[in-house]
Amino acid sequence: MDHDGQGSVRVIVFGPLIEFLGSRTHKVPLPDHTSIEDIVRFLGASEWLEKGITVALNGERCPLDIHPSNGDEVAILPPVSGG
Repeated sequence: MDHDGQGSVRVIVFGPLIEFLGSRTHKVPLPDHTSIEDIVRFLGASEWLEKGITVALNGERCPLDIHPSNGDEVAILPPVSGG
């Protein structure tokens, strides 16, 4: 099957990431072989990777190297403070 791999995912961010990125939801293009980490970098939130964000794909927590599919929903949660 030959296609250009273009699609998109809906990204929802929480906590301080909303202010950092300017809004709570984002539609991000999805070229072939795009991981959730790539999406975080595309949004300009690379520094949050080092802070220990948590991500979820369609409501299920997952690692950053997961490759979402067209139409998926990616949630990015800031690190939990305290402890």
